[in-house]
Amino acid sequence: MNWEPWTGCYYESEGCKYCYYYGPFSKRYGQNAIEKTQDFSKPVDRHKNGSLKMKSNSSVATCFATDFFIAEADEWRGQAWSFIKQRQDLDFLILTKRIDRFAVSLPDDWGDGYGNVYIGCTVENQEIADYRLPLFASYPIKRRFIACSPILGPIDLSKYLGKVSHVTVGGESGRQARECDFSWVMDIRAQCLEAGISFWFKNTGSLFRNGEGTQRINLYKQHAVAREFDINIGDEAMFG
Repeated sequence: MNWEPWTGCYYESEGCKYCYYYGPFSKRYGQNAIEKTQDFSKPVDRHKNGSLKMKSNSSVATCFATDFFIAEADEWRGQAWSFIKQRQDLDFLILTKRIDRFAVSLPDDWGDGYGNVYIGCTVENQEIADYRLPLFASYPIKRRFIACSPILGPIDLSKYLGKVSHVTVGGESGRQARECDFSWVMDIRAQCLEAGISFWFKNTGSLFRNGEGTQRINLYKQHAVAREFDINIGDEAMFG
């Protein structure tokens, strides 16, 4: 299930250039204002009969259509953290391109991390990986993963996998999508295999190269085509 406590986003790095959600060819282009949503308190909201709307033992994709650590949400994040802390029966997956704001965005009782929070750091190329991942490794986080999405070139993650339990790789979607080369995917898979961590090839992206040929993949088939390669390692249920 998803939880979007706020909406709106804007360019942070090269992976954002053609964002499927807020980029220049999306229906939401220009929606850069960061605003609270009606789902802000969704984790603790209840039905009329008193039952929680978010069922226990679920994974919650949190702020996947914006960024949990975006500066404009600073005034609301403390309360969002309190909802997360209250729902120890849920696992919250927080994916960010703003890992450099992590340390200034934590609740006072964070300590070495909340046990029900997975922090995912997004990287799209080697330059971004070499900037974000050392920061990512330095922070107190109990559960962490890397998302190479959209992957825009070959990335060597090998020296950053020591504290990571999982890596996801995916291509870019949309009319102006840049190419995802299957060799990049397989190279990262080999790095994960060597490190003994799980790996998930999430989606091919819209422009997918496999060997000598490049093909355009329908948006609604990109996950299925990726799955057909049968290259995932470990339990993908948490990130699927």
